[in-house]
Amino acid sequence: MKIGAQEGNWVNRNVMEILVKEEIDRQIRRYPSNVVKKINLLEVATYALNRLPALYASSQQGFNKQKLKGRAEHSVEITQAVRRGFAAVQQDLLRYSVPLIESTEPSINDDTKDIEEARKALQELAKYLPNGEFSWSKIVKLIKPYLAQANLKDASSTRRFDKITCNSSSEWVGNSSYRK
Repeated sequence: MKIGAQEGNWVNRNVMEILVKEEIDRQIRRYPSNVVKKINLLEVATYALNRLPALYASSQQGFNKQKLKGRAEHSVEITQAVRRGFAAVQQDLLRYSVPLIESTEPSINDDTKDIEEARKALQELAKYLPNGEFSWSKIVKLIKPYLAQANLKDASSTRRFDKITCNSSSEWVGNSSYRK
């Protein structure tokens, strides 16, 4: 997982994933090659990881400490979870599943950027309002009548938004109109 921080990007890692992979590699040697080809090892790992505690680390020292802790405290659990994972996946060898593909999911940093852009857009919109105050909770109430009126105008008109008036919004005083 990558999370953008003010000082730079940092990463944390679930050490249990590595311990499960090591155990899968140990146990897979017992199976004949024709059976191994039919086993989805990612599903085995997922099955096991969902039954084991997470051991996250964000530094090399923490990583080494969690790895030692995982081996010392959870080795029996890891072995059993991986064994059950192989059994569960083998029971349904013909089952087809669509794997998840790693994508560029938005990070917390991306969300912060989007929020900042939205805030700036809201401030810009507020400049055009009679009282200069605007919030996202008021946007639908304010804009919806204008869009409805615009849709009622002749679709062939090339200057639909030249002058739009609205009496239904409490944000505007009287019969105001906006011209750009």
